[in-house]
Amino acid sequence: MRVPLYKYRLPALVIILVAQSFLSASSPATASPGDPRLPLLAQYVDSSAQDYLTQGLQAIQVARVQDAIALFRKATELDSNLAAAHYNLGLALRQIGQLQPAADAFYKATQADPQFALAYANLGGSLLEGSNWQQANDYLQRAIELDPKLGVAHYNLGLLREQQRDWDRAIASFKKAMDLSKNAPEPAYHMGICYLQQGKADKAKDAFRKAVKINPKYSDAHYNLGTLLFSQGKSKDALEAFRKSAEANTNNANAYYGAGLAFIQLRQYPEAAQVLQYARNLYNAQRNFQWANNAAQLLQQAQNLNYQPR
Repeated sequence: MRVPLYKYRLPALVIILVAQSFLSASSPATASPGDPRLPLLAQYVDSSAQDYLTQGLQAIQVARVQDAIALFRKATELDSNLAAAHYNLGLALRQIGQLQPAADAFYKATQADPQFALAYANLGGSLLEGSNWQQANDYLQRAIELDPKLGVAHYNLGLLREQQRDWDRAIASFKKAMDLSKNAPEPAYHMGICYLQQGKADKAKDAFRKAVKINPKYSDAHYNLGTLLFSQGKSKDALEAFRKSAEANTNNANAYYGAGLAFIQLRQYPEAAQVLQYARNLYNAQRNFQWANNAAQLLQQAQNLNYQPR
């Protein structure tokens, strides 16, 4: 009986506050609101507006997002040309899920400072999330034109091309992002996804391995590496990848399900039953009932095999 692994999905695109890196597997990247480059944009503005901006950045550092939003808004009211305030307002709004207001704030940042490459990169990411691909491309290309070494812009452009199923150009963008942001694992991960779509399993494995080398806690990268190893009959190696995926994210039901398949292939049926039961319970808790049912069926298979004469 051939049992499928849980297929990876292109995740939702989000923008949240980050520090010195890209964010989760699929997200358009941003720069930290505490980036020391940003306050320099306001050297000659009303000092009270600058004070509100500074206070907003301090609020972000201690996770007082709503307070930060109010402070950034006050800064923009006092000086509508303070691009850093609009930009950080966009980041903070995006963190609480206010997508359209965040995009509006990024746009105002570009209007206040037409040379603000990071603002264009995040505006492009916001439009990408709304499937406004043409405008997203325009703003991302503008960001790269302004700053060819802006890794986050190349990464977001890669995500756009991935959504367009333009695998070769997506891979080229992710490679560029990797060169420019060597500590970011996400470009390597998404390059692996693109190679998977092209049927290039070995290149996909190499890309996923690069991602987990940069971030050993990258659960999705470990999982996808495990699925490739399992499909190639390397059950022990696949099991190790699934184990690392589950350790990195204990709520990753797919990792436990994959481990169950690997244990069955290794004829370790009690272990298979244990992880499959856990996977079933997680799927149910996450209201993913289709895969809860798949896990239950595979659990029954493992239990039946355990009681058969060997």
